[in-house]
Amino acid sequence: MNNGNQLNEKESLALIAQMINKAKESCHHTGVSTIMWGIVITVCSLVRVAEIHFNYWLPFDIYYTTFIAVLPQIYFSIREKRERRVKTWEDSFIDYTWLGFGISIFLLIIITNIIGHNMQPVIKKYELLTASPSPFRFYEYVAPLFLMLYGLPTFITGAGTKFRPMLLGGVFCWVASIITIYTPGKIDLLLTALAAMLAWLIPGIILEREYRKARKKLEQKNV
Repeated sequence: MNNGNQLNEKESLALIAQMINKAKESCHHTGVSTIMWGIVITVCSLVRVAEIHFNYWLPFDIYYTTFIAVLPQIYFSIREKRERRVKTWEDSFIDYTWLGFGISIFLLIIITNIIGHNMQPVIKKYELLTASPSPFRFYEYVAPLFLMLYGLPTFITGAGTKFRPMLLGGVFCWVASIITIYTPGKIDLLLTALAAMLAWLIPGIILEREYRKARKKLEQKNV
């Protein structure tokens, strides 16, 4: 019985060590990446809500700050490729999934901004002819697209790593994507902020805490 317990303890310690070695080079496994995306998207969404509510606009699209989250993705991917001699296909798959997600988000922001800019002459002509504000708000139609994209890497990562909070977060993004088709812009942005918190910020905090606990336990065992 004691031998069995000792074996289980050794196996547990080996598993923790394996997790630490796998996570120490990756911002995904430690929760850093998801926390970063959660904060950036939540802040961007809430700032946009404030812009609409108080009818003021920043001189730039706040969502361009998502590039802050894209740069670390590129940095960590390059660093891991150089420093890690052995990398499983699961690690590469998740890394490139999130890198592709970051690039896709940045491109979608550029595309929607160009479309919105090209529609301005039509909107201004409508307002001139009708002498009333246009009921069309382009930003109300882009939220479903972003939420749909948010759900993809989140669901894949949650399913691939069997991490339930992130899996459910990805599903929530898709549900919110459908809901925002029928809701006004402010609600869309609030749902986007909520989706970012449920899909990335909260799961990232959970991952980061588990990583710290496992690392502390491993350090105590090695003392």
